[in-house]
Amino acid sequence: MLDQSSRRSAPDPLSEMLRGLRLEGVDYARYQMTAPWGLLFPAQAAARFHFMAERGCWLRTPEDDWVRIEQGDAVLMPRGAEHALASEPGACATPLGKCQVKSFCGEIAEARGGGGEGEATLFFSASLNFNVDAQHPLLRMMPELMWVHEMAVHEPAIPPLLSTMSCELALDRVGAGGILTRLADVVAAALIRSWVERGCGNATGWVAAARDPDIGRVLAAIHLNPSEDWTVDALAKVMHASRSAFAERFASVVGETPARYVAQVRMHQARQWLERDKLRITAVARRLGYDSEASFSRAFKRVIGKPPSHFRAMEPPAPAARPVDASPAGGLPVIARSEATKQSRET
Repeated sequence: MLDQSSRRSAPDPLSEMLRGLRLEGVDYARYQMTAPWGLLFPAQAAARFHFMAERGCWLRTPEDDWVRIEQGDAVLMPRGAEHALASEPGACATPLGKCQVKSFCGEIAEARGGGGEGEATLFFSASLNFNVDAQHPLLRMMPELMWVHEMAVHEPAIPPLLSTMSCELALDRVGAGGILTRLADVVAAALIRSWVERGCGNATGWVAAARDPDIGRVLAAIHLNPSEDWTVDALAKVMHASRSAFAERFASVVGETPARYVAQVRMHQARQWLERDKLRITAVARRLGYDSEASFSRAFKRVIGKPPSHFRAMEPPAPAARPVDASPAGGLPVIARSEATKQSRET
């Protein structure tokens, strides 16, 4: 077993588990809405982030409840679930696609709406494109909605960041888009960290694993090297436990067997290689240690629901914005901002 000094010096499980989660592109817009107004944000593959700069509004959650979000609050939908923002509960919501948008401050789009004589609300919205899809285990176990209002007490550095975002939104200055992107990145990372640490009481999933140094270390190993032949025996050695003790504890904490979790991570990685990097199916099968393309294809379809040929034939999605080229100073390592990297193609 590891001694206490080794445990303290080891990287924390949260940073290791999310090291591979990168923000690759951002679409951002500034909204000036005059009551009465309502906007419907449809479901999308990208995460959605909102920050209320001036006054608040009402949010219709993915569960169809109306909650009040105040000036200075921020919300994150990690899987881009459908929701609405409005000047009052039950207001008629205009689909986002029908908004008139123009360029504001170069890199930021601006939309105006409502048209009434009521209070004006200013907020910033961003679509955050991660390098994994919404069904990846890292995103699938997150809640539909994360709210910065409840986190501010535990994250004293966040209110000044939100205040800076508000100032950038109000001023037409060169480089505002890049600054807002980096600030949104830090806030989103802090939201995820706070949720993992306090997590709405969830008893299973990688949230619980992040609180468990032994299981967290195992999940970190899986996510950092999904191509490894992760047998139950190999994972038990990572946890420094017997095979039976490890398997029982992993299932109790994570909520599924080690083999099933490993299969999910590996096949979602395979999907990225096929869809994003356009690797050949045989190359992906070889990377993951399969003896044949047929056996890999069966395993892939069992986890993903479609054969690998479906994703190999798809065109890669167009980037939402220019790739982000630098990590924010002092930013968390859990969502490291970097240029979209491409692995060398295998022929």
